[in-house]
Amino acid sequence: MLYFSRWKVMAILLTSLIVCLFAVPNFLPEKMVQSWPKWAQRHIVLGLDLQGGSHILLEVDSGAVRKEKLETLRDDVRRVMREARIGYTSLVIRGTSVELRLREINDTQAALPKLRTLSQPLGGILSTTGQRSADIEDTGGGLIRLTVTEPALIERIRQSVEQSIQIVERRVNELGTVEPSIQRQGVDRILVQVPGLQDPARLKDLLGKTAKLTFRMVDQTMTPEQAKAGRVPPESEILEGEKDKQTYLIEKRVVVSGEDLTDAQPGFDQRTSEPIVTFRFNTNGARKFAQATQQNVGRPFAIVLDNKVISAPVIREPILGGSGQISGNFTVESANDLSILLRAGALPAPLTIIEERTVGPGLGQDSIEKGKLASYVGSVMVVVFMFATYGLFGLFANVAVAINVAMIFGVLSMLNATLTLPGIAGIVLTVGIAVDSNVLIYERIREEVRTGRTTITAIDAGFSRALATIMDSNITTFIAAAVLFYIGTGPVRGFAVTLGIGIVTTVFTAFTLTRLIVATWVRWWRPQHVPI
Repeated sequence: MLYFSRWKVMAILLTSLIVCLFAVPNFLPEKMVQSWPKWAQRHIVLGLDLQGGSHILLEVDSGAVRKEKLETLRDDVRRVMREARIGYTSLVIRGTSVELRLREINDTQAALPKLRTLSQPLGGILSTTGQRSADIEDTGGGLIRLTVTEPALIERIRQSVEQSIQIVERRVNELGTVEPSIQRQGVDRILVQVPGLQDPARLKDLLGKTAKLTFRMVDQTMTPEQAKAGRVPPESEILEGEKDKQTYLIEKRVVVSGEDLTDAQPGFDQRTSEPIVTFRFNTNGARKFAQATQQNVGRPFAIVLDNKVISAPVIREPILGGSGQISGNFTVESANDLSILLRAGALPAPLTIIEERTVGPGLGQDSIEKGKLASYVGSVMVVVFMFATYGLFGLFANVAVAINVAMIFGVLSMLNATLTLPGIAGIVLTVGIAVDSNVLIYERIREEVRTGRTTITAIDAGFSRALATIMDSNITTFIAAAVLFYIGTGPVRGFAVTLGIGIVTTVFTAFTLTRLIVATWVRWWRPQHVPI
């Protein structure tokens, strides 16, 4: 156990050195690190509690979810009645229901089975709850009422939150921030925490937009002023420009939707040098866009984002390549933000900001300072105890623990992990676990010396026989850390990350590195007794 071949020595020393070197950028000026290669610029990200940042709580608009659910149900009823060739005189949304009045009362028995196909069991065809997406009621006189059930609405809100979390995460990551925390809170809320972002205005602007993009034709049958003075055509609506506040009469029919976009990037117009956003459609979107521009040359079409007209250019010639550009008096930042929104996709429902805070590190400065003080005092006491109890071997253990902590910082840097105050607590706990492994080894060596073994055999037996105990204790602790990481959120996960990494580095340093140090000492000094 005390013999190390040359390649093993080199492997242990190189592993320790390389991992420790990854921690170096954390202690150097940022300007110096930026001149290094990209792979060497990794560093630990301080969490919200250590460096401050933006804290925003979002809520899914349940009213908009309900409205969208009812509108979808109404469209489905219209489709089913058209396919069944059953006439009706009215189809309206009233309260939480869709009301259908048939033209002929005798068609009721034929219509009900068709409409019941729209009421699906919640949870799929294998569902055993018996709950359905809609209640269908024949109120008599040819009036049929379809009501969206409350469980169906709750399920749709849950799905909207899950989809929104993914989209919000993509939007925040596009800002270039590191390790944002985005998690569900309650049934219909999303908590967003971005360390290091002191001005939340741009973040709020990105998260507050639904980013529902549509391409629609401008209605030229009348001017917007005539439509406002008289009656707006049933297939059109009046929308306002986002920048110029000009009014437009826009057809409701969507030519191409933002769902058909595959990419969007900021750029500059080659003729005017103004910021623009270039976009590209998928195959289906390119086909529809080409067909629409071929049929409407000379007509203006509107690019509508969240019911605001970004621009309404005139189609000069057919656009057949499946790509185009959006211009609308953008700044460089607004063009970049719009491209972020389009790439990330539209939210399934509007998000309302119900709480926002700019969290400064000073809010918890007292806790941070006390945490640092506790870390320093605890580490010093452990070092003093090991040296006082085990003498020279205690010094070996302290060197290994110092390298262990450096390796923890190195691994955290390689992963670009976030370090929080609970994470610091995990590192301090790792120091205790690391010396605990050394204590097991040293006490085993003492027992072997008492039985009359020689110095070398006692040291060799101490390391070999303590290995199983060290592995067992560290594996069980690692399992606990893995469970904390999987189930926990926020600070709990920060604690679990540092503890899990610390356990791995502890096994390496306490057994392999300490054993190498002791073996080197034995080979150089040839001791006659164990100074322990």
